[in-house]
Formats: sequence, structure tokens, C-alpha cells
Amino acid sequence: MPTSARRARERASTRERIIEAALHILENEGVTALTIRRIATAVEYSAPVVYQHFANKDALVLELVAHGHRLMMAELQRAAGEPDIDRRFLLLASESVRFAGEHPHLYQVMNDNTVDADERLRAAAPMIGLLRELLATWSDAHDVVLADFDEACDIVWGTLSGIASLGRIGTVGNERAQLLAQKAMHTLLRGWRADLPVNA
Repeated sequence: MPTSARRARERASTRERIIEAALHILENEGVTALTIRRIATAVEYSAPVVYQHFANKDALVLELVAHGHRLMMAELQRAAGEPDIDRRFLLLASESVRFAGEHPHLYQVMNDNTVDADERLRAAAPMIGLLRELLATWSDAHDVVLADFDEACDIVWGTLSGIASLGRIGTVGNERAQLLAQKAMHTLLRGWRADLPVNA
């Protein structure tokens, strides 16, 4: 193997180890425990090695946000395979809330202001794309014309994010939050099919 190829592979492997260590720290202890020095210790490298791959902690957290969205997309594939479009919507709702419960610290940085809003939006693009595709398929299947498609997407996204946050409250819990997410989606879809205004 040429030296350049070997170095590239080693560099990619080191980067992956750094991301895995950072994810482990984040998932188990939260974002405040995530420091370059702590990550370097976990992967048995010096801090400058970590800085060779990530300019600062913010850059590393942004990579974790992107990783979280990729992981979430992979876990939503079960919902995406459901042939019935209404059932698919309800499954996506409960599965996204379940993901939030299983990865609370990761989900938090995916959705709060730890990362710049524009960067966070770019990282969320695949998830937003999935949601837009699902809503378009649903509206076509039921011959529903949504007056403001972008607004409808934001309503769905905001509703699921809010309910996922509720799931972290002990009196609600993630299991109940999953049911609430399904009921909320059912109510929204029923309202849109009946052409009811959102504030009706």
C-alpha cells in the first residue's frame, strides 16, 4: 500500500476514534463533560492530535450533531418502510421520540443552541428532507392541498421536538411521550384532511 494511502487510512481511523470517544462521553455525561483534553485522554493521544482533526470543541460538537442525524435517519428506516402512509407518519412520530429518549444528551445538542442555528439546520437537512417527502406523499395520497407546505413541515417538526423534550420529564417519560407524539400527529393529519385551521 502506498505511504499516502496508508496515512490517509490512519488519519481517517484516528478521526473515527475521536468521534466515538466524544460520543461516548456525551451520551454518558452530557455536553459539559466534553472537552478536548478529556477526549484526548480517552483515545490515548495528546490534545494537539485531536486539534489536527477538529479546530475546536464547537467543530467536534457539530460533527456529533451530524452523526446524530445520520443515526436517527438509520433508526427511522423501519417507519419509512411502512406501506400505509398514515401509519408511516405515526411510526415516524413515535420512533423519533423514542430516539430522543435513548440518546438524550445527543438529541439535546442536535436541537439546542450549543451549535450555531444555521449549522444545526444544515446538519438536520436529511431529516428535514425525509419529513418533507413524507408530508408530500401524505398530502398527495389524500388529495390534500396544504396552504403553506413549509409551515406544515415546521409544525410537524416543532411538535415532535417539543414532545420529545416532554419525555425527559419524569411525570411524562419517553414511553408516554411516544404515544403523545402519535396522537398529536393523528390530530394534525385529521385537521389537515378536514381543512381545519390549526387554531380551530
